[in-house]
Amino acid sequence: MAWHPQDEQLRQLAQCLKDSLSGQNQTAMKNAEIMLKSAKSSPDIDKYLAYVFSNGQPPPAVNMDVNSYFQVRAAAAVMLKNDIKTSYKTIPEDSKTYVRSIILVGLQDQNAQMRGYAGNVITEVVRQGGIMQWPQVLSDLMALVSNADGNTSQQAQEGAMSALLKICEDSKRALDKEYQGQRPLSFLFPKLLEFTTSPLPKVRADALSSINLFIPDKPQAVEANIDALLHQLFQLAADPSEEVRKHVCRSFVHIADIAPQKIVPHMEGLVDYMVTQQRNVQNADLALDAAEFWLCVGEDEKMREHLGPHLAKIVPVLLASMVYGEDDILRLEGEKEDAELDDREEDIKPTFATSKSARLTTNANGSEAANVNGSVVPSTIGNDDDLSDGEIDDFDDDDSIGDPEEQWNLRKCSAAALDVLANVFHESVFEATLPYLMQNLSHDEWPNREAAVLALGAIADGCMSAVEPHLPTLTPYMITLLQDTEPVVRQITCWSLGRYSGWASHLNEEGKNQFFVPMMDGILQRMLDNNKRVQEAAASAFANLEEKANKELRTYCTIIVRQFVQCFARYKDRNMFILYDCVQTLAEHVGPELAQDELVGLLMPALITRWNKVSDQSREMFPLLECLSYVATALGGAFARYAPGIFTRCVNIVHRNLEETALAATNPALDAPDKDFLVTSLDLISAVIQALQPEASAELVARSSNFFNLLAMCMRDANNDVRQSAYALLGDCAIYVFAQLQPCLPAILEILIGQLELSQVMIDGEETGYSVINNACWSVGEIAMRQKEGMQPYVERLLQKIAIILFDQKVPESLNENAAIALGRLGLGCSQYLAVHLAQIAPPFLKSIRNVMWTDEKGHALTGFMRIMLANPSAMEQVLLEFFHEMSCAHPSLVSGPQPSELRETFQQVLEQYKRMIPDLNGFLANLSAQERAKFQQLYGI
Repeated sequence: MAWHPQDEQLRQLAQCLKDSLSGQNQTAMKNAEIMLKSAKSSPDIDKYLAYVFSNGQPPPAVNMDVNSYFQVRAAAAVMLKNDIKTSYKTIPEDSKTYVRSIILVGLQDQNAQMRGYAGNVITEVVRQGGIMQWPQVLSDLMALVSNADGNTSQQAQEGAMSALLKICEDSKRALDKEYQGQRPLSFLFPKLLEFTTSPLPKVRADALSSINLFIPDKPQAVEANIDALLHQLFQLAADPSEEVRKHVCRSFVHIADIAPQKIVPHMEGLVDYMVTQQRNVQNADLALDAAEFWLCVGEDEKMREHLGPHLAKIVPVLLASMVYGEDDILRLEGEKEDAELDDREEDIKPTFATSKSARLTTNANGSEAANVNGSVVPSTIGNDDDLSDGEIDDFDDDDSIGDPEEQWNLRKCSAAALDVLANVFHESVFEATLPYLMQNLSHDEWPNREAAVLALGAIADGCMSAVEPHLPTLTPYMITLLQDTEPVVRQITCWSLGRYSGWASHLNEEGKNQFFVPMMDGILQRMLDNNKRVQEAAASAFANLEEKANKELRTYCTIIVRQFVQCFARYKDRNMFILYDCVQTLAEHVGPELAQDELVGLLMPALITRWNKVSDQSREMFPLLECLSYVATALGGAFARYAPGIFTRCVNIVHRNLEETALAATNPALDAPDKDFLVTSLDLISAVIQALQPEASAELVARSSNFFNLLAMCMRDANNDVRQSAYALLGDCAIYVFAQLQPCLPAILEILIGQLELSQVMIDGEETGYSVINNACWSVGEIAMRQKEGMQPYVERLLQKIAIILFDQKVPESLNENAAIALGRLGLGCSQYLAVHLAQIAPPFLKSIRNVMWTDEKGHALTGFMRIMLANPSAMEQVLLEFFHEMSCAHPSLVSGPQPSELRETFQQVLEQYKRMIPDLNGFLANLSAQERAKFQQLYGI
């Protein structure tokens, strides 16, 4: 029997919904909210809400005008959607059935807003219940879109297509799952293609938008229809609707990413098309989607070369797109002197701590993102691929717009694309850019000057050899632009000069005085600009300059530090963050040069003033703690007078954070504390312990009676970053304050052995888990170096864990290497316990240790390994030659020289042992290559 609402309940619900929106009558609004909350307990509430929303005119029982009823319908739709979202499992089945039967009516509403509400409810039902609980919804929507009965209105077709798009967005993965041997996407995708031929522009655009959701994942439906899709895209390329053409551009970008072989034959036509679309100055979104094509193709090794013949067309449109538009110009021209204004809380970017990197035994390379206009250009655009089925991103685009200068846009995309092309085609891009530079660098209009400087900076990395002959002329001119009347020009000039600072800093003395010193001084002066954005860009550029100039800055430390101190006195909160980066980068690259009394007397009071101002709960504490870590390392003993207060506060932060973590674990009403406070505090404690003389570090640790208890708790923390930093600190304690650590070792080692569990990392699937074990392995080795025979109670369990790591070739190479070093160092005091396993552990040990650089760590590991060999020499039968090969590669500083070398002495014992076992040892060593034999003779006289 069909359900019908009761008149009185319908009237009451409509009135409550109306009153809930009444801003004038607060009493009525509050009463309505209470009644609506109570109404949720009614089993039929969702039927009533669906009924109200789906009726375009007030029912006879509802006595109100059409305008009021419109608002009531909207409120009913929102309430219905939220109820489905939060309580779907408890909604009675008959209510779900009724909602599904009536809600499609809303797609035919005359009002676009109502059609959108209907789409939202439909999407939520599918998202919460799954496709299979409403399998006919796709067919019903497709029938409406295609006007199957010939009577569907234009509004209904658009509403149904919009609902389909929402379902595709929210249930993308569910649509490509197999249900009883069928995938919904297999019949949906061809229909979406068909809908791109609709006479309605909105339907065509939404259909193509739906298709674009699936292309990047390359499901079967896309692969089966890709040729048909390409054919249709070429048909739609000339569509009169800009919205459709925007999605056409996006489709070509996606296809270029997943199937470049389909794009290459059409490259010339596509270049012309994208250039034309990007020139559409009236539609920035369309132009941006076209510009993304150059980034996608330029970054693809299989396609990038096909752009070469077309650079003369591509580069000019990129350059033209880098000029600020009229709206931006009006906004930016209003930004003048604001350096004295306090920052609003929302202006300060969230800061996240970075944990101390895993102890690596080989060098790691890193790359920096292109930096445009003082802000980092993102190398990837965020997506929701990590969301599981039934999830959507909770952040609405409109809520995260923020600062326009921080957003990805046509200007930044074009600059990034020019950067990419410059790194591929080098001089060809410079030749295409040079006429623009000549015409605009001195342009009367500041937007043209600014864009030219941006272009010059964008090509810096890729075209350096071509630009270099022009830099003696360009650099002085850019330095004059640091005085430009427009802040935005000064801002971009800082960034561009920063990109050329590597060239200037490595000139000869005369060249440095002529170009580098004025460049450095100009950027330093702009760090005190009256505009906060210029300050930020200058500080960012100076940090870049520090990276590239490296030790060349040692001569200029006094000038630099004096300017930094003035910045500390003037900067507001937001720019303080980048100033910390400048200080720590300087400390990292000039090191002990900062330890001069004059510089310490300048820098540390400024840092301590800020240290005293920042609260323990402020997120500013993260970059400040990280900065102080680098400063402590650079100053060494000169940091001693500041160490006690800083050390004690860090220990207190760790203590409080652990206490709050424990409270939150037992009381769900409490928020868990931010683990970044633990990470940065542990890292600074490590840096202080390393910086000071051992006796000074020992005194600091001794003053903290619960120090190692806190460290043990951090070693057991659930957060990988915390454990990673904790094990780094443990290793440093073994090196510098072993006497204080030793009494706590029984408890510490039990925790440590439990951490060396490779299987748990593989279950969790988090890469940071490997970094934790890496640091744990390293700390085992450092403890074994000093505890030696005292490691015997633990050696068997440690060997089991370390051997599993050594035998696993899927773990990061650095982890294998650190495991080998730990194993070798265990041999220093426990050789007889390890010797029985030598035949099994020798091959993976030698394989891993071979890749480790020849440092003291490797020397210790090989010394310990040789002691294991001496305890069971016959076990090396299969790999003895490989061992001698490794020893032939030893660095001379470790095995020769006037001072006795434990590594050399132990190796001599090994040689003597094998001389007794192998009658013709020289004949055996003849199996080494001629080069290895020569090294052997040179190092050991054999």
